Amino acid sequence: MKYVDEFRDAQLVRTLIKAITSATSQSWNIMEICGGQTHSIMKYGLLDLLPNNIHLVHGPGCPVCVTPIEFIDRAVHLSQQPNIILASFGDMLRVPGSQSDLLSVKAQGADVRTVLSPLAALELAKQHPDKEIVFFAVGFETTAPAIALSIIQAKKMELNNFSVLVSHVLVPPAMEAILSNPQNKIQGFLAAGHVCTVMGTREYFSIAKKYQIPIVVTGFEPVDILAGILRLLQKLEAKDNVVVNEYKRSVKEDGNLAAQKTLWEVFSPSMQKWRGIGKIPQSGLKLNKPYRKFDAVEKFELQQIMAEESKICIAGEILTGQKRPFDCPAFNKSCTPENPMGAPMVSSEGACAAYIKYFNQ
Repeated sequence: MKYVDEFRDAQLVRTLIKAITSATSQSWNIMEICGGQTHSIMKYGLLDLLPNNIHLVHGPGCPVCVTPIEFIDRAVHLSQQPNIILASFGDMLRVPGSQSDLLSVKAQGADVRTVLSPLAALELAKQHPDKEIVFFAVGFETTAPAIALSIIQAKKMELNNFSVLVSHVLVPPAMEAILSNPQNKIQGFLAAGHVCTVMGTREYFSIAKKYQIPIVVTGFEPVDILAGILRLLQKLEAKDNVVVNEYKRSVKEDGNLAAQKTLWEVFSPSMQKWRGIGKIPQSGLKLNKPYRKFDAVEKFELQQIMAEESKICIAGEILTGQKRPFDCPAFNKSCTPENPMGAPMVSSEGACAAYIKYFNQ
């Protein structure tokens, strides 16, 4: 299977591990931003292969995990209204809000539809002109252009019964929030290849320079990740604080300019709350004025629906690399995949779910 099997080659993995071991003269703390990378690291046992002085720290790169709890409550509230069809990607259905989740209210009769793309939600709006269709838009820069395109199409088609509950987040401001924390111990970043495929690598240049930290863009297969770690270690050892693209088969310096144009036509950066972390300036997306009528929060006056985070779940500390899932007193006890207290346990990219799935094998 070209472009997959070669990035899972066992001999190449062993060669990279040997090179990584030889490249290090001290301990280093490296954060992989993306939850998809975290799951690959766990799935292929990379933590066990790496030398003990290389510490991989799991970052906030799980869009499901960082969706604010009040947005789950808002989605649940909307789904319970008689004239609304709530459309969502499937990974949001079991994420717990303060009282319930979308799967539970669906079981109780709410009209919650799982869709594979926002354009499928547009089709629902066309098919059900007597209903309000609300699409729960969650994700990083990777999925945001597709959401933007669906909103542009809704405007062109005059589908006024379509709106979007937007909870999109941006990666670079989250990285800056981590680096500016006085307790920060991260010395290098593995940036997410799929985000950079859309946005390019330029936006990381200022972060590397400001915080004097190397950033390596990499993919999700074992060879991708280990090659990224090796390059990052070489830069750390040389004190060369630059941005390196190790995912050239997908990422260009300028990214996907057409996708970016669509994204910024519809959205602008805004203050955003991250679940378990708090508010991060310019880390979210808000609809621009020409598309504001498609904002479900304004359309259905949802601003008053707020919620408090669980005092037991330490998702925020896990997502910012301060603690690991094993450090949570609820981990695999009161918080399990069957009864999750926080999004990192239920999300397909969540760190807690990865630890449960792969450490228990």
